[in-house]
Amino acid sequence: MNFIEWLKVIVLGIVEGITEWLPISSTGHLILTDAIWPLQQSDAFKEMFNVVIQLGAILAVVVLYWSKLWPFHRKRIPQRSWFAQQSTNGFVGSLQRFGDRYCCMDKIVMWLKIAVSCLPAMLIGLPLNDWLDKHFYNPTVVALMLLLYGAGFLFVERYNRSRKPRVNSIAALRWSDALLIGVFQVLALIPGTSRSGATILGGILIGTSREVAAEYTFFLAVPVMFGASLLKIGAISGTELGVLLVGMAVAFGVSILAIRFLMGYIRKHDFTAFGWYRIGLGLLVLLYFYVIR
Repeated sequence: MNFIEWLKVIVLGIVEGITEWLPISSTGHLILTDAIWPLQQSDAFKEMFNVVIQLGAILAVVVLYWSKLWPFHRKRIPQRSWFAQQSTNGFVGSLQRFGDRYCCMDKIVMWLKIAVSCLPAMLIGLPLNDWLDKHFYNPTVVALMLLLYGAGFLFVERYNRSRKPRVNSIAALRWSDALLIGVFQVLALIPGTSRSGATILGGILIGTSREVAAEYTFFLAVPVMFGASLLKIGAISGTELGVLLVGMAVAFGVSILAIRFLMGYIRKHDFTAFGWYRIGLGLLVLLYFYVIR
């Protein structure tokens, strides 16, 4: 590969790092970037690259939120038991003692809620994965979804203006809330929707604060994107491996900045600007592919 091709990989990593966490569709931006300035690789590899590069973005979440994600700690004398009653069964009792001594049970409960949120996408996305790739991975669909969910953000922010959030911490999320957020995540199976955008919108609609909706979206991304990458990755050459690693490394570094920016931004602003951005970009995409090109 020549210098220009490596430059394209770096640009794609930057695009992934910025757009993965902002509610503007990373997959959509990667498809559009490659349509305008194509990477000279096979279509099969580029399809895999657009998914697996997300592993770099996942690592950024793990690094930034490690203390909130890791559910274990060093041995200590428990101040209280998490269990209402200690079991007389030897095996169950030993599990309870292990939980009290080594586990942060609130984080384990959070991970169980995340697992519930993953179920709808698994049940619907896995059977339809190849069909969705064949019919929806194109600039037209991306543009339409950018427009549709851009309008959705404007509507939700106007609707939400006079409401006070019911959920101000992830611990306060109900099991039914976790399932509903998972249902909203299914919408992101169509490129251009934005996985983070769909789950943030869903969280706000069911009554979470913007901060909770964003953080839960970040945490939910870890198993979802890791699983999606495992499904996509296959046999690759040494050069293709290098392309993936460079793209992931760039996405990791840029994601650190993007996540910090978003969390700082939403403490003072709503998501209206992202709605207008999506609408403007969707119109530009339609103009480029149906008028200019």
